[in-house]
Amino acid sequence: MIIANSLTALIYVIAGEKIKSNLPNAPGWTVPTLAVACIANIVFAVALFRWKKWGFFGFVGTSILALVINLRVGMHIGQILLGLLGVVILYGVLQIGQEKKGWTQLE
Repeated sequence: MIIANSLTALIYVIAGEKIKSNLPNAPGWTVPTLAVACIANIVFAVALFRWKKWGFFGFVGTSILALVINLRVGMHIGQILLGLLGVVILYGVLQIGQEKKGWTQLE
């Protein structure tokens, strides 16, 4: 998650104008907002490594933000829902185990 979000944020910064030109319905704030969300996701991933529950909720928040932005720019609903799959998988992984599941160990 740290690597993927770092690379994605870098792509948004370097190729933001090209990305924006491929999204004719996107307002000017779309690409910078998504870049900031990627940087926030790096912070949330570090928080999860430190067993902080707010890291998970941060991922949920940025996923909802991305959902709203993607709806606004007119992306296909299938792609949008696929973007939420990461949060669902993360929640599932945190539920693995009996007494020692990750979710109960988060502060």
